[in-house]
Amino acid sequence: MPKVGFISLGCPKALVDSEQILTRLRAEGYALTPDYNDAELVVINTCGFIDSAVEESLDTIGEALHENGKVIVTGCLGAKADTILEHYPQVLAVTGPHALNEVMQAIHAHIPKPHDPFSDLVPAAGIKLTPAHYAYLKISEGCNHRCSFCIIPALRGDLVSRPVSDVMREAEALAQTGVKELLVVSQDTSAYGVDVKYRTDFWGGRPIKTRLTELAQALGELGIWIRLHYVYPYPHVDDVIPLMAEGKILPYLDVPLQHASPRILKAMKRPANIENTLQRIQGWREICPDITLRSTFITGFPGETEQDFDDLLQFLRQARLDRVGAFAYSAVEGADANTLAGAVAEEVKQDRLERLMALQAQISTEKLAAKVGQTMTVLIDGYSDDGLLLARSAADAPEVDGVVILDGIEHAQAGEFLQVTVTGATEHDLIAE
Repeated sequence: MPKVGFISLGCPKALVDSEQILTRLRAEGYALTPDYNDAELVVINTCGFIDSAVEESLDTIGEALHENGKVIVTGCLGAKADTILEHYPQVLAVTGPHALNEVMQAIHAHIPKPHDPFSDLVPAAGIKLTPAHYAYLKISEGCNHRCSFCIIPALRGDLVSRPVSDVMREAEALAQTGVKELLVVSQDTSAYGVDVKYRTDFWGGRPIKTRLTELAQALGELGIWIRLHYVYPYPHVDDVIPLMAEGKILPYLDVPLQHASPRILKAMKRPANIENTLQRIQGWREICPDITLRSTFITGFPGETEQDFDDLLQFLRQARLDRVGAFAYSAVEGADANTLAGAVAEEVKQDRLERLMALQAQISTEKLAAKVGQTMTVLIDGYSDDGLLLARSAADAPEVDGVVILDGIEHAQAGEFLQVTVTGATEHDLIAE
């Protein structure tokens, strides 16, 4: 079989695109190899969201060209073909994101398809890059927002929701293959179905609307963990919280708030009523006391003053979010925010980033310490490089959150659920037995 190398960069949405390409490759009889020397060509799914991601993508392309010589580029940075070709004119082909057919056409042009596809060459759920016990489920592509710091709509277009029947068929196939946790992702998960006016579809012989609440309810019937990511706080998100309280889906909500200063939020073209956000958070916790709230923030946005940053810190003190990610503002090429006055010095951005994360570390430490003595269900991920057995609770998404370090367990398999008692805590992780 002809052998193809594959490198996947970027976010979980890009990872799903990679899985679809890999699934088609295996269905058509191509073999996959992790060895540059063994591959007849290399496909790279790139990220182009912030400067560091662009740099990583360009470096990866350069390495693959040096080691192999035949490279096809796809993904978000591929939407800026001129940037790639300026650095590496020798690449075989460049496509944008979510371009399965174009990528396959480029591969066929350089490595002829070995035979007609047979669906039984691959599992029903397709080829996955995640461990066997969890998978990302992408429900839509693109975004209708025009946040001033973001170029995702220029890269991936406006919102296009997948038919809910297709989403449920994929989710069901994944559950049947042994996946124990589905992480629902998109650019804007809350907006699912807006573009098709919440059209009614059918799954399992019954009608179901193309809307987040109905989708979450249906996914909750699969009997596995369902975790929601990238959820903008639209009013109808309140309807999902009771499903968490009832145990239908995980009590976990990833809400990208980005800032807390009304002035900065307005410049970002984001909802600026931060008092309403605090009230919403309080309401969610009243309905579901065990809910874990995760968010992301930007420091050093153009025009951000020390007072604006203090507003953000004060919000964190009041909101006491469980999980927080943050990054210093990056002037992404093509973003409207680059034209705003009041650029913040790089050292100030980094200083504010460190102060924000120090405060959040303190909050996290206090919240995790309060869990000592509790009994909880965890999902085994496997062993670390130094032999520690690692798991995750309902409060821990893979890669971005903390872990539960297990003690006194000699034999455990990835994908197992265990009941454990928390015996200790660090800034971001729990220790349990």
